[in-house]
Amino acid sequence: MRIYLPVTLLDVDAKEAGGALPPTRVHAVTAALRELFPDEDDEGLEYAAQLAAADDSLELLGEAPDAPRLRVVLAADVDPGAVGPLDDEIPSAVQLREPLPWAAVVSAHVDEPEAAGDVTEALTGDEEAVDRLDERDLLWYDATELDAIPR
Repeated sequence: MRIYLPVTLLDVDAKEAGGALPPTRVHAVTAALRELFPDEDDEGLEYAAQLAAADDSLELLGEAPDAPRLRVVLAADVDPGAVGPLDDEIPSAVQLREPLPWAAVVSAHVDEPEAAGDVTEALTGDEEAVDRLDERDLLWYDATELDAIPR
């Protein structure tokens, strides 16, 4: 099962210290998401889950003033039993029940550095900046390129 884990670049930088990412709310293609978008194919549903995770990454940035102002979503493959239902209004939200080893991460989706200004403005409540972020595509990086993500 593919999950989308919202993080910050500080989390990515901590990868070198080893360990795993802690259990948290993540996003995936769920039955509720399929019900919300019945005509969407799997790729479109995965994109919707990724966008929801990007919104969560923005929230995490509000709690991490030292983190570079770029949204980051990690895509990982896990056993379906590693996630459980979550009572949440976001239809793609599920609970990651166990720590996620870095080896499960297959890619990262990250704002381009030019988005930092919009991220900063969005964190101050600027709705126009939020709208601009919604229009931006996150850049794709393979798991082997995590150390090369521009800031």
